Amino acid sequence: MKNYKKLFLKIQKNEITEYFIYSKLAEKNSTNREILLKIAQDELKHYKYLKSLTGKDIKENKIIVYFYVLLAKIFGLSFGLKLMESGEKLSAKTYNSLKEKNTNFSDIFLQEQTHEKELLKMIEDKKLKYTGSLILGLNDSLVELTGVLAGLTLSLQNTRIIGFVAFITGFAASLSMAASEYLSSKEEEKENPLKSAIITGIAYIVTVLILISPYILFDLKSLFTPLIISLILAVFIIAFVNFYISTVKEINFKKRFLEMLAISFTIAIINFFIGFFIKKFIPEI
Repeated sequence: MKNYKKLFLKIQKNEITEYFIYSKLAEKNSTNREILLKIAQDELKHYKYLKSLTGKDIKENKIIVYFYVLLAKIFGLSFGLKLMESGEKLSAKTYNSLKEKNTNFSDIFLQEQTHEKELLKMIEDKKLKYTGSLILGLNDSLVELTGVLAGLTLSLQNTRIIGFVAFITGFAASLSMAASEYLSSKEEEKENPLKSAIITGIAYIVTVLILISPYILFDLKSLFTPLIISLILAVFIIAFVNFYISTVKEINFKKRFLEMLAISFTIAIINFFIGFFIKKFIPEI
């Protein structure tokens, strides 16, 4: 076990850091306090056992603690904690490799792989209740606005006009989408239809503002430069959305990302050619 001392010290720091993360989150979350404290105690036990092997007392990484507490506050407990747990490959690999040599490591590995994961599934995350509404707004605005911008770029050929027309189109669509989500949520008897509608509308219009920003903020001579920038921004948004979903729901990121990317860009290409033919047959526009 002496050969593993440096490795144990790294894992020991991870364990005490996670203890503080769970403990601080428990202080601010009465609904899930019992579950969070239970996991925190497991992490502390792991830390104490490793301390008995290394003979050293390790301080937590305060930056990491504050980072994950803030992340959980903004994006929800499920996202913050599952992202943190997904990064525990070093600990899991070490515990797994040593579990046959020492039953204590076998117990710790079992807790890390099964017990803690089961407890995490029991966490009630209010933010997740409205994830569907958020994704609806983001997805629809990405698909529609990339298509609109591609079509308008060739047909109108004026960046500022394209940006303002796209904004008017996007704003009207966001209100329509919010109203549809309100009626849909009410029909499905969701907890708060109005909140679902507001989240959908805000997600939609924020995405619209991000995508049209190259057309409004910059005086670019080339018509294609703002379109390319908008498409790059769309890729980042799609990546973030799918990373969030894949982390929370523990599903394949690559498959979802490529699928959504293909849909958005296919529609953009179709609309680009529509704009091309409009410009060709109605040149006075």
